[in-house]
Amino acid sequence: MTDDPFAVNFRNWESRVPIHAKSQAYGLDRFIADPEHLSTVVQFDRPHLGDVAGQRAVHLQCHIGTDTLSLARLGAEVTGVDFSPSALAVARDLSARAGPSVRYVEASMADVLDALPETFDLVYTGVGALNWLPSVAEWARTVASLLAPGGRLYLREGHPMLNTLADDRDDQELVVTFPYFETQAPVSWQSTASYTGDADPLESPESMEWSHGLGETVQAVLDAGLVLTRLAEHQTLDWRFFPWMEEVHPGADRWMLPGGRERLPLMYTLEARKP
Repeated sequence: MTDDPFAVNFRNWESRVPIHAKSQAYGLDRFIADPEHLSTVVQFDRPHLGDVAGQRAVHLQCHIGTDTLSLARLGAEVTGVDFSPSALAVARDLSARAGPSVRYVEASMADVLDALPETFDLVYTGVGALNWLPSVAEWARTVASLLAPGGRLYLREGHPMLNTLADDRDDQELVVTFPYFETQAPVSWQSTASYTGDADPLESPESMEWSHGLGETVQAVLDAGLVLTRLAEHQTLDWRFFPWMEEVHPGADRWMLPGGRERLPLMYTLEARKP
């Protein structure tokens, strides 16, 4: 590696922001047009999130704030945290234009405890967050520090088994290629396209990611002093990982394996509470 992974990923995410801000995958215009609209991510999570009205929530690695705003629309008092100033500018503008009000704080996961001295009833982490962090144990300790007694963690993430697979095959074979367990060195990727599928190329196409096995993640949560309350694996995914995946139904923005959904878990949800 010739560069610091944090700096590489910072440039990569900054270059995604203008693409995502106008992408129909995020659909900022739908939030502005409909004050009750929720992101597809939060729509999926809502049955298990339960009633969050009045809860103090922090959304870690919130990006441009569509899920953050959705939590606020469910009645939570939400703070969104991200390391990208460009993403937070979009998120703040969306909150101002679409409402309700959301507080946004610029901080990396390494700095979030200094930026947020208070504690929360809910720590929410959406899909596609843990793979940008080098240590799942450090992440879990941070989450535990952010939670008030009785507070809970809600994590939904791409399944680590999915992340081991080569995604450029067209033969529908599931071929393990990349690490499943956490490694000290990240895997370096080069892609000019973002996951939204938009045609605009990324100005900074390199990214660096880490794997975290499901057992490693569960144990990290337990070692941080949290009590596991739910662990579920899912057969659908929020994005089209393989080009030959099929939509659950037209316009659903949710994808599945054709002819054998039971072959592979695509996502998982983990919930835990702080005693």
